[in-house]
Amino acid sequence: MFRRFAASSVLLILLGGCTDVSEPLATPEPPDAVSADLSKAEAFIDAFYSFDPERLRPMLAAAPESAQSLLYYQGWAEGGNYKVLERGACAVDDKDLISCPITVQDDPVLALKTGFNVTDTFTLTFANGEIVKVETSSNDQPIYYEARAWVEREMPEVMAGPCKDRGAGGTTPGDCARAMTEGYRRFAASDAYSL
Repeated sequence: MFRRFAASSVLLILLGGCTDVSEPLATPEPPDAVSADLSKAEAFIDAFYSFDPERLRPMLAAAPESAQSLLYYQGWAEGGNYKVLERGACAVDDKDLISCPITVQDDPVLALKTGFNVTDTFTLTFANGEIVKVETSSNDQPIYYEARAWVEREMPEVMAGPCKDRGAGGTTPGDCARAMTEGYRRFAASDAYSL
């Protein structure tokens, strides 16, 4: 009798009074699902930097709200001669969120002669093994934004021409990147430029 009591007492102590079973425990995503999402994120980066929209488009099939801006950005990156200098591994940020940091060298930044290389981070949201959203962020220096504002103000022909509708479905992202690069060169040669 004593042994039976002692064993059940130990069990109660080990359970620590966990008697409320009304809330199920969160089930972590199986490691193979996380691994599959990470592989898909890496494949997305491969597709983006292939500069082939036909390779990238299918990866965005379940992310229609992100597709237009990502395809435009891919064209901009091609036009801006983005070269990958350091490809950080994609990593799980949170449940269903994976981030991939990529450090690049590109013509618009080179035109500013700062010696700085930008790191773009792609944050992919997954649902049921599919990419459903992609957001991008970068660590651009303030001078980059000053140059863009200068071009917008001083070179309206660029904004009305190759960069028309750049944030709303523009169709000439590569031409826009090349025109902005030239604008950044002019900005860097102007009296407005100071580091």
